[in-house]
Amino acid sequence: MFTSSSFVSVLLFLYAATGVSGFSVTVQSDNDVKENEATDLKCQYSADFGSNPRIEWKFKDTKDSQAYVVYNGKLTTPYADRVQLYDGSNLRFSKVTRKDNGEYSCEVSNGSNQLGEGKVMLIVQVPPSPPVCRIPTAVTTGKTAVLSCYDADGSPPPTYQWFKDGTLLPTDPTSLAAFKNYTYKMNTVTGKLEFPRATKMDSGQYFCEAVNSAGPAQRCKAVRMEVRDLNTGGIVAGVIVALLLVALLVFGIWYANKKGYLPKKSESKPRPNVVYQPPSSYDGGDEEDGDFKQKSSFVV
Repeated sequence: MFTSSSFVSVLLFLYAATGVSGFSVTVQSDNDVKENEATDLKCQYSADFGSNPRIEWKFKDTKDSQAYVVYNGKLTTPYADRVQLYDGSNLRFSKVTRKDNGEYSCEVSNGSNQLGEGKVMLIVQVPPSPPVCRIPTAVTTGKTAVLSCYDADGSPPPTYQWFKDGTLLPTDPTSLAAFKNYTYKMNTVTGKLEFPRATKMDSGQYFCEAVNSAGPAQRCKAVRMEVRDLNTGGIVAGVIVALLLVALLVFGIWYANKKGYLPKKSESKPRPNVVYQPPSSYDGGDEEDGDFKQKSSFVV
């Protein structure tokens, strides 16, 4: 016999199974849209919040920077010219850009401090651009060589793949017999290709491709990387030439000094000490009142 207690039990079971609860907020599933197209972000809430709840939309970009799209039921200035708030809680973008990539949160609250929240990801599809690649042109055998590849435009964020002499390199070189002797490490997310100890076998022409679901893959310009042994002979020859130049310079200075081509230091003679004695004013001086004294002789 089906009693009232059994009915209550069934309701509780359905309540737990469906996850229905008061003050709930639901949003649509993640939304993919091409750049410069329109899209809607919908937010629905239960009647528990009342007829006039407080609605806020928050945005967090791919760098975790946060901003308000709707604050206290009104659009903020950066969005007012291209976003419409309709039916009280839904957003309509007239045109999305790559800067709109990120997570959107719809928060609903009332005067009783009841709060509900729903989150949705907006993915703006942007084809990749030709990535920026950094490839060393010369590497010494046994040294580490790092090749990098990055595209800042593609959305979703592109993955990267590397080519050597026109052949696609596998992410794990040990997965294919043809590459079992290679020792590189590849990260398809960051775009880094690293050779911990480069060998002559690693010499070749390299380029990278950026790939995502929004458009065709794009590649950077191919650059040849040459792995060479340390030029010991050249270093020794350079040292010998430098020593010969120094020796030639020393010999030139010695020879010029021997032949007198270089100025000699002048010998400094001691300067006599001259003491100035003014004429004596005592008794008017010898020439004024005294006898005339012949100071020079004249021959007629």
